[in-house]
Amino acid sequence: MEKTVTEAIRYRRSVRVFKSDIEIADEKVRQCIENAVLAPTSSNLQLWEFYHITDADTLKKMTEACLGQNAAKTAKQLVVIVSRKDLWRRRAKANIEFIKESIGPKQKSEYTRREKFALAYYQKVIPSIYFDFLGILGWLRFLVFHFIGLFRPIYKQVRLSDMRIVAHKSAGLAAQNFMLGMAAIGYDTCPMEGSDTGRIKKILHLPRGAEITMVIGCGVRDEDGIYGSRFRVPFETVYRKI
Repeated sequence: MEKTVTEAIRYRRSVRVFKSDIEIADEKVRQCIENAVLAPTSSNLQLWEFYHITDADTLKKMTEACLGQNAAKTAKQLVVIVSRKDLWRRRAKANIEFIKESIGPKQKSEYTRREKFALAYYQKVIPSIYFDFLGILGWLRFLVFHFIGLFRPIYKQVRLSDMRIVAHKSAGLAAQNFMLGMAAIGYDTCPMEGSDTGRIKKILHLPRGAEITMVIGCGVRDEDGIYGSRFRVPFETVYRKI
């Protein structure tokens, strides 16, 4: 029986050592990745990819790239969350095609205000924010938007670095969906940031524009797999009601 959302959240821990004698089902991990892609994503661009690694040789190479961490060394499978800001044109086009398909066989003059806005958003707004050249256009947008922001509220995170952060935030939301899905079915995970991302990109044959968000070790927790009790600072130190 699957755990409830609250049960899964409380069950999930960063497991550093997985049982060596218990395998996990490829299809169940895949289903959890399918749940991951249902996570919210900025502008619905879905600038992510998920690499599900089960091959023994690749797992060995990945362990080395993850600096020999036990969470990688003992993992039965690995899932690599990859941020793909470079795919914004392709993803915007997919959204445009979906919107037009949803609208159906209507003339443009018959489009509702909402339909016109949705198409214009992907045809004009997204390119105006994501298109860049060596980061120069992003800084120009940043200066212009900050000037406008002196007179009215406006979105200002438009530099190349800002858009990278946006893509990684969405990928992080998907990663959490994945890990909670795994927890719900009794599987365990460990998100790892400590890795040689350049080596990982070579192992996975990723293009230059791809960026590693995190590597997630997968398996079933060993008795000694959790390094101590869960610690969180007191809730009152992070909670603010306004």
